Amino acid sequence: MRIMHRAVGLLALFLVPCAATSIGDRADKLVVNKSKRELLLNRSGKVIRSYKIALGRNPVGPKLRKGDRKTPEGAYTISGRNAASAFHRSLRISYPNAADRVRARRQGVDPGGDIMIHGLPNGQGFVGAAHRLTDWTDGCIAVTDAEIEEIWRLVPDGTPIQINP
Repeated sequence: MRIMHRAVGLLALFLVPCAATSIGDRADKLVVNKSKRELLLNRSGKVIRSYKIALGRNPVGPKLRKGDRKTPEGAYTISGRNAASAFHRSLRISYPNAADRVRARRQGVDPGGDIMIHGLPNGQGFVGAAHRLTDWTDGCIAVTDAEIEEIWRLVPDGTPIQINP
């Protein structure tokens, strides 16, 4: 009987971290406020986590075309994830949306793509929060490696993301 209790106790130790990512604990919307350099995870209209972020090297204004180093603005979703990214994990943002493609077509430019929320470049996690001293991405939203681990667990694919100026 004691062995059974110990086994149940050990099992509980492994299950407790999983409880923090149950469906009820997950974010149902993300909001990025570029001017404040913040990413908010919301559930039922309340902020459950907030993170300071770095943006594209040319952060003011919406992304207009491939290579402009701007972070997009608008309504998107988390459309996938990559555990084997060149950065410590990445969540794909569904940029370009229909409006972005129409605008780019009218301007005769490629709207670009591959916009992610990601950690630091692999092997550079030691930089930590200092990465936020400058906007350094090619248009993505960057957080620390520890933060992307948490975001990875709390944000399911299909979650809406609103990126504001």
